[in-house]
Amino acid sequence: MTAAGNDPPALRMAAGVNRDLTDGLAKIETIRVVIPPGSAAEAADLVVSSELERTETAWNLRARMTEPATGAVKWTSAVSVALTGADEQIQQTRLTAGMGHALALRINVLLNAGERSADGLPAGSTKAAIEQATASINQTTPERFRAAQAMLEQALAADPENVDLQVALAAFQLRGIQMTWFPAAERETVEHRVGEVLERALRAQPNYIPVLEMHCRYLSATNRFVESLVACGKVLALDPWNGTVLYLAGLSQVFLGRFDEALATFEQADRFDTPQVARWTWAIGAGWVHMLMGRAEEALPWLKRSIAITPASGRTHFLLAAAYQQLGRPEEARAALAQAMNLRPGSTARNLPPPTENTSPVYLDATERLVALMIAAGLPED
Repeated sequence: MTAAGNDPPALRMAAGVNRDLTDGLAKIETIRVVIPPGSAAEAADLVVSSELERTETAWNLRARMTEPATGAVKWTSAVSVALTGADEQIQQTRLTAGMGHALALRINVLLNAGERSADGLPAGSTKAAIEQATASINQTTPERFRAAQAMLEQALAADPENVDLQVALAAFQLRGIQMTWFPAAERETVEHRVGEVLERALRAQPNYIPVLEMHCRYLSATNRFVESLVACGKVLALDPWNGTVLYLAGLSQVFLGRFDEALATFEQADRFDTPQVARWTWAIGAGWVHMLMGRAEEALPWLKRSIAITPASGRTHFLLAAAYQQLGRPEEARAALAQAMNLRPGSTARNLPPPTENTSPVYLDATERLVALMIAAGLPED
């Protein structure tokens, strides 16, 4: 890793990021990391070179992976981290995580065979099926969901051993469960079917991150929290900077009543800030934990940040209403509750909390206190 223009601050930052990135990659047991210069680097299967530049507003890090034997470029990536809003150590952490996450995913793809393009995404007919299904489900209606599911089922029937299609179908069906688009009588059957698909995918490619990540998500969504933590740990062993999986691990810790651990997990995901598209999730996670621990003042900044990123969730507004209510700000609590009800009409104290199967008494007691604050702010009880 070099620094553009030999800028002293950039040289220091590049050295720090390179050190942290090397240490993180070296913990991944499926790869071997060597540090140039030296004959070991010349014998490496792949070489990653990068350049760090500091502008007036951001750090910009660009990297390229090449195959020494052929000179072929196997991967490129770029990461940008703003100079404002975080101290220098956080900036270094986010540069490391942004590059490390992308690099770990790329290496994982190279180690797992399949019909995938140069950037590691599904290719060919698999890509077409997943893209068409995604375009359909983005309308988020039950009818569109059924159409998307049918597309993937047909594609998988034509190519039953395709792991990417298996993962995509499992993801879509899991979303259908969470959106209650399956009739209640079908839910158990669908959950069992998703589990079977994932077990088949795990047997085929036990170290493929998309499979492991979906398994972690599935176990979390079906309230198998202890198993989910184990599954999430397998992903993090291959990609320690995966913020999405850290969020899922934090959720399991919440439901198991391990609030301090959950908060630390959500805060770690926030320090990594990758993938950025998921940053609202660990913000709501941290705010939720603070509320479960009765700390409304600490919860407010997290909840407001989550809403600023993703304003249409609704769940964050319910937590915000509870925070204002606890802080003795009833008018703001009622306004937040009204907005939450507008986003999630029909919500009540009975149906708003997540399913309680396998949750701890510590979590249940804290949730009861939290829901009481929401009721005081105007949430209907039934």
